[in-house]
Amino acid sequence: MSSPTPTSSFLPLEGVRVLSLALNLPGPAALLRCRGMGATCLKFEPPGGDPMALYNKPAYAALHEGIAIETADLKTDAGQQQLHAELAKTDVLLTSFRPSALRKLGLDWTALQARHPSLSQVAIVGAPGERAEEPGHDLTYLAESGLVTGTELPPTLYADMGGALLASEAVLKAMLLQSRKAGGVYFEVALNASADWLALPRTWGLTQPSGAVGGAHAGYRVYPCADGRVAVAALEPHFASRLCEAAQIASRDMLALATHEALAAWLAARTRAELEAMSRERDVPLLTLAD
Repeated sequence: MSSPTPTSSFLPLEGVRVLSLALNLPGPAALLRCRGMGATCLKFEPPGGDPMALYNKPAYAALHEGIAIETADLKTDAGQQQLHAELAKTDVLLTSFRPSALRKLGLDWTALQARHPSLSQVAIVGAPGERAEEPGHDLTYLAESGLVTGTELPPTLYADMGGALLASEAVLKAMLLQSRKAGGVYFEVALNASADWLALPRTWGLTQPSGAVGGAHAGYRVYPCADGRVAVAALEPHFASRLCEAAQIASRDMLALATHEALAAWLAARTRAELEAMSRERDVPLLTLAD
């Protein structure tokens, strides 16, 4: 039997032109995803630029690699002419304004459809429908979804990056629909919906403290070791059994407090090198970390 043919060279958006007016993180991250799928990407920035360039230049540079950037003041006639000249040859417009701001700029869906009937729009908003006018940011959307569990900030911007994935997915859906029917289509992507999607495992109880991947299972935790930490992911019974054999723990009840305590004590006495060697020898999924 022949090996599967790699599809890494497949570019589903090759030949597609995407124009973005979206600033900060979700829009540029979505545009970068589209660029990676072969789209020709152009971004219009206001005269003051994208705020991301002010508070994190490396992030801005990474997000805009391979993206053409033009400056346009959309509040002026010249800026509007510049924009609509590009929209006339664009397949998908990506925005992240509130609906009221889009209406003021003449870029609401009704106005766009009348002027550019073949153009599709992917509108990134904070919350869907009537809530799209509400102010918010990644942190508030995560808090609303139950993903802020203490006073520490989350380690990354989950709602923004999840929203970027949903937005790039919407671009793909728009082009798929355009291949089946004439005319552009409209998709709204809500960042709080992306947070809700990411929060589903917690909603189902999987990552709650009582859940198997929330700390209740002794084989799925982060433990101190002799010279750092170890992320143990021996969740399935065969992995858990191998881990317990290595640690000489007779019990296979991975929910029992005694198993937690015995495994913690055994791991605390082992170095990262010892644990990595055990992982390779016994095929146990774990990763050691420096303090």
